[in-house]
Amino acid sequence: MHKNLKAIIWIAVTLLGAAALAGIAFNRGESINALWLITAAVCIYAIAYRFYAAWIAAKVLVIDETRATPAERLDNGRDFIPTNKWVVFGHHFAAIAGPGPLVGPTLAAQFGYLPGTLWILIGAVLGGAVQDMVTLFFSTRRNGKSLGQMARDEIGTIGGTAALVGTFLIMIILIAVLGLVVVNAMKHSPWATATVAATIPIAMIIGFYMRNIRPGRVLEASLIGVSLLLLSVFAGGWIDHNESLRVLFDHEGLPLAYAIITYGFAAAVLPVWLLLAPRDYLSTYMKLGTVILLAIAIVILRPQIHMPAVTQFIDGTGPIFGGKLFPFVFITIACGAISGFHALIASGTTPKLLENERDIRMIGYGAMLLESFVAIMAMIAATVLEPGVFFAVNSPAGVVGKEAVDAIAKINSWGFAVTVEQMNQLASDMGETSLFARTGGAPSLAVGMASIFGSAFGKNLLALWYHFAIMFEAIFILTTLDAGTRVGRFMLQDMLGNFNKKLGETSYMPSVILTSAIVVAGWGYFLYIGVIDPNGGVNILWPLFGIANQMLAAIALCVATSILIKSGKLKYAWVTALPLAWLVTITTTAAWQKIMSDDIRVGFFAAANDLSTKLASGVLPADKAAVAPQLIFNQHLDAYLTMFFVAVLWVVILDMLYVCYSALQGSSVLASSEAGYIKTAYKNGV
Repeated sequence: MHKNLKAIIWIAVTLLGAAALAGIAFNRGESINALWLITAAVCIYAIAYRFYAAWIAAKVLVIDETRATPAERLDNGRDFIPTNKWVVFGHHFAAIAGPGPLVGPTLAAQFGYLPGTLWILIGAVLGGAVQDMVTLFFSTRRNGKSLGQMARDEIGTIGGTAALVGTFLIMIILIAVLGLVVVNAMKHSPWATATVAATIPIAMIIGFYMRNIRPGRVLEASLIGVSLLLLSVFAGGWIDHNESLRVLFDHEGLPLAYAIITYGFAAAVLPVWLLLAPRDYLSTYMKLGTVILLAIAIVILRPQIHMPAVTQFIDGTGPIFGGKLFPFVFITIACGAISGFHALIASGTTPKLLENERDIRMIGYGAMLLESFVAIMAMIAATVLEPGVFFAVNSPAGVVGKEAVDAIAKINSWGFAVTVEQMNQLASDMGETSLFARTGGAPSLAVGMASIFGSAFGKNLLALWYHFAIMFEAIFILTTLDAGTRVGRFMLQDMLGNFNKKLGETSYMPSVILTSAIVVAGWGYFLYIGVIDPNGGVNILWPLFGIANQMLAAIALCVATSILIKSGKLKYAWVTALPLAWLVTITTTAAWQKIMSDDIRVGFFAAANDLSTKLASGVLPADKAAVAPQLIFNQHLDAYLTMFFVAVLWVVILDMLYVCYSALQGSSVLASSEAGYIKTAYKNGV
């Protein structure tokens, strides 16, 4: 009877999820309730975790909870530290959940709510969560080696070296975009800047508390940390209304960029227990709490989705970014569906903290599903806004015009009604001077979240809700930035270790400082060029971010597929090979268009040539002419980087196919780099 009841429950969940998904997919001509999106997501995630993830863990990976992990065997108190599974889950989720699940769906909403929602749901359960879990497993079995080093060890020198260099450069681009989004969110917002700045000392206090003052009191430290974080939101509001203090936190983009660069270096150098782990752990409470609160508010309000299912901008004429629905919706939404950045975390910090292999399913697959749910929340928050408001906030001044009247006229011409008075009142309600042309996705998402929270819990607190949402987004992004910088340091040390063994030691301080400085200098440059871009940097960096990110995911799936086939698991190789084939298709197509397109809003070279012509003819305004040479150089740089990334991807693919063919033919291939079995010393695997 017990088994029958469970079967009935899962059949009911399946039918409910199918009905909700069908309602989303086939509804046309009238608005749809946001509750359908939540219902479809929860049902699909539950089924995927209970059955698909469990099957992969048991049959494909064969997880062994009696096996000692690298955190136990190589414990050094700095990078390899056996850590409570909930703290690891918090760190991992906070590290992977960067701008992708927040900004990507918001930007992709220019195509309508339907394409992005379907990609988030399908991509996550069949691609993103699978990639995260298998990468975490294979790295754990290989002493926490980075993705690039695993590629070199398992595929070979040619493909592995290409993957090592390619993943490192891709990582630089990814971190730069993380920094750009948070700079655009905090620019001239003392409330947001003060609140985000406060999270750093709070994390360090909690790190000392859990390690030196009250070791093992995780719940106690968590309550203190979360209370301090919430207090920081109110303190930020107090600072914002204090004329003598607000000037200390009211900055242009460049000073904020320099501050973030300094923070990134510190996060990479300091011990993981002091800043990285406690900050990510506390951020997870804020993230999960906010997402759950948002879901509750949506259930209470049952708001209507105002954005059409599909807009006219699927033809590539969208104001937020250029490019047609295929392939650009699949690279605009990265982290909410599948993201190569996750593979760097899953083969970087997380396997060095993992206490037991049995937690891989929860941390790898489960954290990705949770991030995908965040992306659904972001899609809802963006699309419950009136479309006119959405486009007024997200469209750059270079597209709609600098003056409010011009922007409104342009947006109305697209068929989306909005007025100057409406935007002015909205900005006043949110505690901002203006919300026009706040590119990057974060401000419009905060407006959507604040509107939902305000309607459910009190409209008189809209300004508080807005800045709480900005803080929520900023800590989402900064926790990924600091973890990403640390992982970049690990990757560079892995590469240098091939030439100098001492430089490859993660605890060797001269190497730590040198590699951290190189990583931060790399992404700091791209952050700088994004900040000085008159269009906010999104048009330059976000497409490159998306292409690079999905190419990195393809490299991770190449490594996983080759390991499965070399291990004699050909019949299971489709688990990673199918999402790999899809990613190769969309990334190669997108890269080709970004390089070869004559559309100046799509092609890097086309945009550079157009800007060069305008600069030479003297038609550019003085402010834009001043930075035009730098922008032209950056467009060319982006184009050549895209070419390089495509070349790296195909070198890895071809080398992987050769290795797989050789393994199937019984020819000689590189031996597996998996560490030998050592029984865990923990009682009952705990």
